[in-house]
Amino acid sequence: MDLLLRRAENTDAADIADVWLRSFAAALPTVGRGHTDDAVRRWFSEVVVPQHETWVAVADGIVRGLLVLDAAEVEQLYLEPSWRGCGLGDRFIDLAKRLRPNRLGLWTFQVNEPARRFYERHGFVEVDRTDGSRNEEREPDVRLVWRP
Repeated sequence: MDLLLRRAENTDAADIADVWLRSFAAALPTVGRGHTDDAVRRWFSEVVVPQHETWVAVADGIVRGLLVLDAAEVEQLYLEPSWRGCGLGDRFIDLAKRLRPNRLGLWTFQVNEPARRFYERHGFVEVDRTDGSRNEEREPDVRLVWRP
């Protein structure tokens, strides 16, 4: 099966939002979302895809994952749950490092142990932790940074 990483188009926004919603639910079942499904879909359609550097992974014409970069930040990296563990996340991080070769930073929730291990395997190091009071979910988070 061919997997293509490409820049997202406005017509991808609904599919991207659906992957994000399924991935969030599967990976973070104990984390309350700050917005309804419809608000998430509007956010991807009106803000994320048109205003941020958004990449998608497409296989068989179906969006399987997404990567959103904002300056040197990995703002979003979500995969279709059935595609976790297949190397797709590795490809997205490799792409992000090629596009931002000097530095990358990101936030993830402290409860998301698999994500933290994933990023650490890719050379990201923890630089900060918060109690979650600054994020919409009010969930303790951790800041990770990669420098070559």
